Amino acid sequence: MRIRSQDTVMVISGNDKGKRGRVLSVDREAGTLVIEGVHRITRHMRRSQRNPQGGGRLQKEAPIRLDKVMLVCPGCARPTRVGRIPNAEGKRVRVCRRCKTELG
Repeated sequence: MRIRSQDTVMVISGNDKGKRGRVLSVDREAGTLVIEGVHRITRHMRRSQRNPQGGGRLQKEAPIRLDKVMLVCPGCARPTRVGRIPNAEGKRVRVCRRCKTELG
């Protein structure tokens, strides 16, 4: 999986197509990730002892499948595929396929 937490991604299909956001969490087994401000759902919560002042309708982000997003390169600011090449120290690092910028 070439997308990590804290990366910026762009949604390429679905109702949120074109939105960009920061990755909050990644579930490798399910192949999903949670993106800040994307794929928001409404949860109807009842007031309880754990949530005494809260009931009502709460908005939160839901997981989205990995194949519906592309990584946004910080160098060229466009969605791109991710490659992996060895750097000077011999470690394999992620790079942008368009501009060959290292993705950290």
